[in-house]
Amino acid sequence: MKSFKEKLTERVFLLIALSTLSVLALITVFIFIKGVPIIAKVGIINFVFGMKWAPSQGYYGIFPMIVGSVSVTLGAAIIGVPIAICCSIFLAEFAPAKLRNVFRPAIQLLAAIPSVVYGFWGVLFVVPMIRKFLGGPGLSILAGSIILGIMILPTIISITEVSLLALPRHYKDGALALGLTQWQTIHSLLLPAAKSGIVAAIILGLGRAIGETMAVIMVLGNAVALPQSILDPVRTLTTNIGIEMGYASGEHQQALFATGIVLFVIIMLLNASAQYITRKR
Repeated sequence: MKSFKEKLTERVFLLIALSTLSVLALITVFIFIKGVPIIAKVGIINFVFGMKWAPSQGYYGIFPMIVGSVSVTLGAAIIGVPIAICCSIFLAEFAPAKLRNVFRPAIQLLAAIPSVVYGFWGVLFVVPMIRKFLGGPGLSILAGSIILGIMILPTIISITEVSLLALPRHYKDGALALGLTQWQTIHSLLLPAAKSGIVAAIILGLGRAIGETMAVIMVLGNAVALPQSILDPVRTLTTNIGIEMGYASGEHQQALFATGIVLFVIIMLLNASAQYITRKR
């Protein structure tokens, strides 16, 4: 009887796992079925590296939007990753218990705030500040990078802190016993030992940034053109889909699904690169 229950439980969990994979497979197949025809018609080179997006005229080039997505995501990483890692180190190694009990719920609350609220805050405060002190329209790569840099903080901080706390205690005790200072122990031992978790945290944060739609629609300016500086407006792959899917039809709709394919491939390459780097190290 016990063996039967264990086998039944195993089969149930296997079924749940397969159902999750099935959903992912169905989404992938659906996107490719919808998007591949327009890519085949236009040509993969013309679609990915085309400079003009004008569906009403039959132009489906998404290269400016790829540049926009990459630039905003890199900007978010430059702003958010150092802050997140420093916060994680502080919470894991320096903060008193009472202070950690205050900071952790506050950081988790950041993840619960709807993205549209971040967008409103960016429109009301970040964009005017950029316009006033740096010039330009304010709606720009810099505004989007600041908003996304804040949005990825909870993910990176939480996973990085857990990775540091999961290290064996004797790592730190042995380093301190050998005469290393606390900062030398963190820099030379703890961070390298936790690198797998830190890389995973950064990749998850970048995935959140590159896939965000609502907040960046409100602060980027949504100009389909190659940016010349971080103060120029851009349009990302996700915002392009979000803005135009509501009224698109025919080849225009297929082109938006094809944009989703490109975004899907970029995220897959990002994850694969992170796994390769982690395993190689």
